[in-house]
Amino acid sequence: MLILSRRINEKIVIGDDITITIIDVKNDQVRLGVDAPRHVKVFRQEVFTEIESENKAAVQSALLNNL
Repeated sequence: MLILSRRINEKIVIGDDITITIIDVKNDQVRLGVDAPRHVKVFRQEVFTEIESENKAAVQSALLNNL
């Protein structure tokens, strides 16, 4: 894991077309701005985990229905 220190308005560049900007830092929260092409999906971890769980459940249900 790469760990970086950044201040407000500083950026992190990923690849050729993704930029993360530090918008604000208050107490234990950091606000980030993500600039990425529309075809790149960007999720919070908890949302991504929920989507994965729902997809796995749908696949299992489809497999059981085809038996």
